[in-house]
Amino acid sequence: MSTTKITQKPVRKPVRVWVDGCFDMMHYGHANALRQAKEMGDILVVGVHNDAEIEKNKGPTVMKENERYAAVAACKWADEVVPNAPYNTTVEILRKYNIDFCVHGDDITTMADGTDCYQAVKDAGLYKECKRTQGVSTTELVGRMLLMTHNHHSHRRSSVSSNLSGVDPQDVGTFSARSTKVSQFLPTSKRIVQFSKGIEPKSTDRVVYVDGTFDLFHVGHIEFLKRAKELGDFLVVGIHDDQTVNLIKGANYPLMNLHERALSVLACRYVDEVIIGAPFSVTEDVIDKEYTVSIVAHGNTSTECDLDGRDPYELPKKRKIYMEIENPNHTITTQGIIERIIENRLIYEERQRRKNAKAIIESEKEIQGKEQKRVHLIPA
Repeated sequence: MSTTKITQKPVRKPVRVWVDGCFDMMHYGHANALRQAKEMGDILVVGVHNDAEIEKNKGPTVMKENERYAAVAACKWADEVVPNAPYNTTVEILRKYNIDFCVHGDDITTMADGTDCYQAVKDAGLYKECKRTQGVSTTELVGRMLLMTHNHHSHRRSSVSSNLSGVDPQDVGTFSARSTKVSQFLPTSKRIVQFSKGIEPKSTDRVVYVDGTFDLFHVGHIEFLKRAKELGDFLVVGIHDDQTVNLIKGANYPLMNLHERALSVLACRYVDEVIIGAPFSVTEDVIDKEYTVSIVAHGNTSTECDLDGRDPYELPKKRKIYMEIENPNHTITTQGIIERIIENRLIYEERQRRKNAKAIIESEKEIQGKEQKRVHLIPA
């Protein structure tokens, strides 16, 4: 009797991809870079520089290193986080973590001495590029905060202090004005689909609903969303529109527009779905129409009244589905982050000057690099 030999297909080794950076004030641009990098392989390892390395090469951070490590770990495309990653990416660091290749945006990043941070891995053939997200950067967000005035949304440029050296009011103004450069981000359905999980709750799932502004998405928001998700199976996050936030919170808010904030929330691993432009007060439509909500939750922070003076959680409280979440990170707030900038204005103005000067050098190097590539492609 003959036997049939069954040959098993060799198991493919997972492709491990490395991305590193500061990830200060983690925003949707950072998240989009991680999303693109993850699509190039199977496991995404993210190296995050410590405060001292960034201070030496770039200037002071807004968020402390532990806050930045936590923000990256909460991004749904990050599989592993490596704290204290070197600012200069080396072949040795890639080998240490069994990395197949490194990914960075299509712009040059330099050390304090002007050398390319990725030159070694480029020379070793271990470097790939992803497309940089236009219209957002930590430097630009810091600029928005440095130029915060009572006229932040009214686009009266004359009110902006002219002595904020290092920040050009022509580059950072109100996002809602047509002529401003504050947010060049143009939301598309494609980008929202890329960030969305695209799943529906099962009939047996307990749906949890929370809402808020989620401006300058930070670790306080992350911990709140993590705890909200633990209350059920499917987490829906309502994000209030710009005009409502502006009327209720004041003329300086929000710093990021609705779609910027929505993408930041969608990138969080604990979030299953968002409602873009959710009503400030929780309504019957929110609870019953799109999903059958079992729990409406809010953090252990003060609740602002709606424009009519009513409690926005009146309905879920009446239905006895309202819960309050104890958040140990509730002291980290958007206002607190802004105050870090305002209280250390001179330090951050100098940071902006250094960054702007460095950006000019990096841009020149980028143009030179592209020109060299073009020359090499021209047949002799």
